[in-house]
Amino acid sequence: MKQPKRPPAAISFIILFFVLGCSFAAGYGLTLIIYHWTGTPSEFWSHIISGLIGMVLIISVASISRLIANKYSKGIQQHHLMQNELINAMTRIAQGDFDVFIEPRDEYHHNDMVAGINKIAKELGSMEQLRQDFISNVSHEIQSPLTSISGFAALLKNNTLTPAQKNRYLDIIETESKRLSALSDNLLKLSALETGGEPLSFIPFRLDKQLEEVVLMLEPQWNSKDIAMEVDLEKLSIPGDEGLLSQVWVNILHNAIKFTPEGGMIHVILTSDQTKVCCQIIDTGIGIQPEDQIHIFERFYKVDKSRDRALGGNGLGLSLAKKIVELHQGQITPQSEINKGTTFTITLPKLPSV
Repeated sequence: MKQPKRPPAAISFIILFFVLGCSFAAGYGLTLIIYHWTGTPSEFWSHIISGLIGMVLIISVASISRLIANKYSKGIQQHHLMQNELINAMTRIAQGDFDVFIEPRDEYHHNDMVAGINKIAKELGSMEQLRQDFISNVSHEIQSPLTSISGFAALLKNNTLTPAQKNRYLDIIETESKRLSALSDNLLKLSALETGGEPLSFIPFRLDKQLEEVVLMLEPQWNSKDIAMEVDLEKLSIPGDEGLLSQVWVNILHNAIKFTPEGGMIHVILTSDQTKVCCQIIDTGIGIQPEDQIHIFERFYKVDKSRDRALGGNGLGLSLAKKIVELHQGQITPQSEINKGTTFTITLPKLPSV
């Protein structure tokens, strides 16, 4: 820290002489006031007393001045320490180190700035963790099908394979390729929706007809598992992006079919009141653990990790569905019991019935 310049010796002597003169003059004045009440002593003692009072005043002024100077100097030092600590914290953040925390102190005049830097470091640290988790999850999801494709492609080079074996390996390669394509497509859609790169087209359409079409489109899947599909749809229209909302029903119904055992049942109910429509998709599947229900809309989160490989999926379907519903000013709520089934309730703003 740069030391302040000292005044020249002549100026210091003049200041000292002025302080001494003022102190002795003040001491003389005080003795006159005291003598007014006590009487005037002899001239000798009068000079001694006034001199002592002047010395006391000099010592008092010097002590007070020293205290003020020390406090001022300490304040400057604390100010410089605070500046250095703030600059160091901001430099670490700029270099990508978000493990930063500045301890607030009572003597700091800028604790609001300290709190702001601590908050920035915490938020950036959280974002960095999310970024790393996202990269890790994407890498894992890509690596799995790529490993399968590479492995089974290598097996196809064996000339001793039977046609049945070749067809089975080709089916696996095709399935894994579709998984990669679906992953890429869902990531692009999520990114476009979150950045506003894919504008929504709000046009009134028949929601009941859309749900019927989705159920029929998925018929091969639920029919192959002998699942009873019950549909109870009120005729109504809503304003929204028809293509994106179709993705919501496909994703939720696909999950319901996937996690409902053979011979189970799925019930699709569409109702409305004066302000909103309510779609419930109810299945008799394996259910979701309570501790998992709060995470099911997170990207790449999979409830039953031990069965993911056999059931497929990449943990993005519900994230995408939730984002689309929220962009339509709606809500999506899960309710589930283990071995009893799951109900997804989706509410959306409505138009008058047609």
